[in-house]
Amino acid sequence: MMNQYLHNQDYNNQDSAKENKGIKLVDQVVRSFRVAKLYRENTDRVNHMDFSSNGEMLISSAEDDQIVIYDCEKGLVKRTLNSKKYGVDLIHFTHAKNAAIHSSTKIDDTIRYLSLHDNKYLRYFPGHTKKVTTMCMSPTDDTFISGSLDKSLRLWDLRSPNCQGLMHLVGRPVAAFDPEGLIFSVGTNNENIKLYDLRSFDKGPFSTFRFSSERGDGEWTFLKFSPDGKTMMVCSNGAVIRIIDAFHGTPLQTFTISGHSNSKTVQLEASFSPDSQYVFSGSTDGFIHVWSVENGYKVCVLNADHPAPVQCVKFNPKLMMLASSCTNMAFWLPGED
Repeated sequence: MMNQYLHNQDYNNQDSAKENKGIKLVDQVVRSFRVAKLYRENTDRVNHMDFSSNGEMLISSAEDDQIVIYDCEKGLVKRTLNSKKYGVDLIHFTHAKNAAIHSSTKIDDTIRYLSLHDNKYLRYFPGHTKKVTTMCMSPTDDTFISGSLDKSLRLWDLRSPNCQGLMHLVGRPVAAFDPEGLIFSVGTNNENIKLYDLRSFDKGPFSTFRFSSERGDGEWTFLKFSPDGKTMMVCSNGAVIRIIDAFHGTPLQTFTISGHSNSKTVQLEASFSPDSQYVFSGSTDGFIHVWSVENGYKVCVLNADHPAPVQCVKFNPKLMMLASSCTNMAFWLPGED
């Protein structure tokens, strides 16, 4: 297992994430990524993480009811908060500094708006009657969407506890905003994705894409637009990650079990790189698998010595760094040529 203090020294003394900002992401650079710092702040698995829009901070939620805030430039734990009463999952930064929203794992299925400055709740968003399984913050304003096992999708505004829009669906949804915040997509029943105009979603979808199941398909667990808005990614608890054209719904790539391990039907979250050219995914074997979006080939497999399934992988939106987690959190930086 890696020496934590050795890697702390690497993060502080070698090229920092901030200094690496100007590096172009190409195959050689992707293959050079190594763990620069390892954190053991949690006693149970990290269930979600989110970078701030400026890339300076990372926030994580975990099954041990802890919220951990990391300084990405300095490689330090900035603050740890507890949500013992309600539990915490699907944590996201809002656009306001020092505020986040998260779903609950205890008592009820209310979404909570938290001030990170003083660890006090600013607002509650009740409505879902079963576990919230998808949540996405608008990239441009205070709107967010949530989906639940109650087969509903809800549209919210941070400024009001009242639901701004409600859709009753045929199954558990996965949902995402496009990078412009004008369109959101909803996937249901592991077979269709519908696109809605945020300003007129009550009129129904303006596009519907249908898909047939493939070997290794599991239940859809995440839906994401690429940062350039040209493609969408569908993740599942099986061994298939799909890349589709965001405008026409055309299947572009399918990354399957031959290059990706999810033998335990764990909910694994994959992520795009900021340039939309690569997909990074965790796996049950503790490795990070990386593919080229354009060509579909596997670029590399990165080893962080994660002792458990890597369920969360995110690339920093502004800095040249990657984060991955099981119970531990790893910060990755590109190595020297």
